[in-house]
Amino acid sequence: RGIQEMELRAAFLLKKAIGWLLMPMPIAAAIFLSALWAVWRKRHKRAAYFLSAGILWLGLVSHAYFSSLLLWPLESQYSRLEEVPSDAKYILLLGGDKERRAWEAVRLYHTLENARIITSGYSMHDEISDAHKTMRLLAESGVRGEDIIMQEEVKDTKEEAIRMKQRVGADPFLLVTSAYHMPRSMLLFQKEGLHPVAAPGDFNDRGDDSIWSLFQAKHLQKTEKAFHEYIGLLWACLRGAV
Repeated sequence: RGIQEMELRAAFLLKKAIGWLLMPMPIAAAIFLSALWAVWRKRHKRAAYFLSAGILWLGLVSHAYFSSLLLWPLESQYSRLEEVPSDAKYILLLGGDKERRAWEAVRLYHTLENARIITSGYSMHDEISDAHKTMRLLAESGVRGEDIIMQEEVKDTKEEAIRMKQRVGADPFLLVTSAYHMPRSMLLFQKEGLHPVAAPGDFNDRGDDSIWSLFQAKHLQKTEKAFHEYIGLLWACLRGAV
């Protein structure tokens, strides 16, 4: 069992490493390092090409229009949940981005009688898990402690789906996550034979998409979110998980 856990952890870390390398900033760093290498080799024309490509790449991935263009196909698939099914007794709040996702879980909690919120997510470096941090935030927001369940050992959405199947079986439950993450989450949960009801939150504001929105960190962050999701979808397809 110990060897199997080590293999699973190694595969998880490898997936994270590959995903990180394919993100916008590591790609930009690779382009600029190529420019430095060309300068060192005294190939100044090639260095200029790499430098220009790096600047253009950073301008593209940090532009409001580009980030919104990437996020729209993800966020447009599910709208905010207004008609809450009365037979759902659990609200699964996926780990990460606690400050923005949690408010949707709190809103739904107050619309359902005898509902319980499940927080999820482990911590790779912090001593306190994401599930525990979210539990404390929910408690401070008025959710009763006895109505909060923690899943602290799950590392990704696939493991969350497996653990949720053990808990609810075929019963419906509310799935709360960011709007851009909802399509992949629904596919993974449905693949496990579960019946989640999509309750997306944390919709991104498109903002100003003029030329002056270039090189802004907030738009780069949105692009990174989109890259993360598309890489996750590709990984899930390659593994046959969706």
